[in-house]
Amino acid sequence: MDNKKWEALRGSAGFYITLAVCLLVVGLSGWMLLSDRGKEPAIVEEDLVPEVSAPAPEVTEEEPEQAVVETIQPQPVEEETPPMPEVEVDDTPVVVQAPRLVVSPLNGQVLTAFSVDKLVYDVTMDDWRVHDGVDISAKPGTTVLAACSGTVLAVEDDPMMGITVTIGHDGGYQTTYASLQSRPTVEAGDTVSAGQIIGAVGTTAKAESGQSPHLHFSVTKDGDAVDPEEFLKR
Repeated sequence: MDNKKWEALRGSAGFYITLAVCLLVVGLSGWMLLSDRGKEPAIVEEDLVPEVSAPAPEVTEEEPEQAVVETIQPQPVEEETPPMPEVEVDDTPVVVQAPRLVVSPLNGQVLTAFSVDKLVYDVTMDDWRVHDGVDISAKPGTTVLAACSGTVLAVEDDPMMGITVTIGHDGGYQTTYASLQSRPTVEAGDTVSAGQIIGAVGTTAKAESGQSPHLHFSVTKDGDAVDPEEFLKR
């Protein structure tokens, strides 16, 4: 374009209007660009909090309600206590006694019982007389036992009752074992216990030889004859 045309265009009013519009557009664009750069995006607090999953609700089993049982305590019944009967007190002093053991000298059938109040027939002597002991049937050689503990007082050969052993006991008692074999197992002065063997059944009693073999067993207390059956029951 030549200078004449350019000068003619610059001298017109439309030129200045167009130039003003262009400057306005450029200014607005620059201002908007600067405004967008100065702004920072807003921080939302919800974006900063991490998402936490809610825990699953706990399931608890409800225990069944137990029925309450009311216990009724029985009421005590007052009973009248009967009066205690009066007891008579025995002031007699107690005497301590040693234990006593009594056994049968042997087991067998009684041929002739004890009898001092009534006469009994004696087949050997062929008469009637008292009998101060018991005759216990047994085979010869059957062992004979001491009826109670004590001390052997005598071992002798009696002319009528044969080989005889006599034992002394407490309380004034004596036991006699007659018609034994010729060799007893004890001698005078020996201490024996109840149930100890002192000899064996024999046939040495001439006064009772008319009977079958047996032991003649007798008991005395302070010299008086005592029923052997009663003695053995003590």
